[in-house]
Amino acid sequence: MKFPGKRKNKHYFPVTNRDPLLIQSQTVSETPVHIIGIDQTLVDIEANCSEDFLLKYNLVKGGSTLVDEEDAERLHSELLDNNFVSHEFAGGTIGNTLHNYSLLADNQSILLGVMSQNIKIGSYSYKYLCHTSSRVNLNYLQGVDGPIGRCFALITEGGERSFAISPGRMNDLRPESIPEHIFEHAGALVLTAYLLRTKPEEQIPGATMRAIEYAKKFNVPVVLTLGTRFLIEERASWWQDFLREHVTVVAMNEDEAYALTGISDPLLASDRALDWVDLVLCTSGPAGLYLAGYTENDAKRKTRLPLLPGAIPEFNQYEFSRPVRKCDCSNPIRVYSHIAPYMGGPERIMNTNGAGDGALSALLHDMSANRYHRQLVPNSTKHRYEFLTYSSFSQVCKYANRVSYEVLAQHSPRLMRAMPEREDSLEEAYWER
Repeated sequence: MKFPGKRKNKHYFPVTNRDPLLIQSQTVSETPVHIIGIDQTLVDIEANCSEDFLLKYNLVKGGSTLVDEEDAERLHSELLDNNFVSHEFAGGTIGNTLHNYSLLADNQSILLGVMSQNIKIGSYSYKYLCHTSSRVNLNYLQGVDGPIGRCFALITEGGERSFAISPGRMNDLRPESIPEHIFEHAGALVLTAYLLRTKPEEQIPGATMRAIEYAKKFNVPVVLTLGTRFLIEERASWWQDFLREHVTVVAMNEDEAYALTGISDPLLASDRALDWVDLVLCTSGPAGLYLAGYTENDAKRKTRLPLLPGAIPEFNQYEFSRPVRKCDCSNPIRVYSHIAPYMGGPERIMNTNGAGDGALSALLHDMSANRYHRQLVPNSTKHRYEFLTYSSFSQVCKYANRVSYEVLAQHSPRLMRAMPEREDSLEEAYWER
């Protein structure tokens, strides 16, 4: 049996044939699980240029500068005319995550946002659609009269990057463009902190809160990726309250974790974030990644892997456990897991943009797989408790780590191919006993 989706090859997380309930079940669920995400739809345009070019458009070297639509059009045209553009990709944190999720799971995701009503062949809006997986449902995008967002990464001699950002109409998503019915069978709602920190006259924060309202109504986990430390450190206490009130899973890197908690150690920062959410994914660059969450005390499983030192001694002792929301536990305990970069990381890192999004897409895949399996075989022993994921903390770390490696080894922040199948592991044998 394959889930979620209908892949022809063996699934990355196959269901064990030893479960008699699964042997009896030969059909695919009539209500497949999908992921919903809201994003500021934009295109990433990478180009090489001189410092004089930056001065011409009043851009700050090494910084980010907002440019209006007219200047963005002139800038883009000049880059194209001089063959300065090296890469042009569909972008956006949530757009990247949904694309990667759909490629990994071979399953539908739904993107909510805006798209230019009139699209010319070869334009950046056209390329956004072309570079997005066909499994990402774009039918619910709101049409707008104008361009979507553009982010120009301008690389000067020496490799320093300067950014010119043209928002276009990417923040014009209206609350009424959020359909309620798509949340009924959703596996998660995925958001980014950027959605909530826009100008007062822009409508996308209201649309985001409408989506959160629907997610809560149908008990859909809300997943938030923090985006950038500069955004979080402005109002750390506000974000802490927001996490406590609305969010199930938070994804962040070590810089964002420090901005949120004031703690530099990623393990201790993840532990602090568990005061507000149920599950934490924290990427830490060359140090790998951490996963922290809760499980039911009676469902805890000791690791068979070496115990790890850290700010919390032997913190990974129960990493073979599976995550549970704290509110679904009678006697919750905190569980942590860590993994170093896969094979030490790629020999050559092509692009760090999107590695965290790739790790999050792996976590989302495992969460949707769990929900799909619960619908198909509700009496399975895999669902004695209201687990958030199909796999353990340790296995999710391995999967997320492997996907991050693939993103780092290519230039695009979006996966260009499906992942290799999972190898058998000590933990898998332990779970199958």
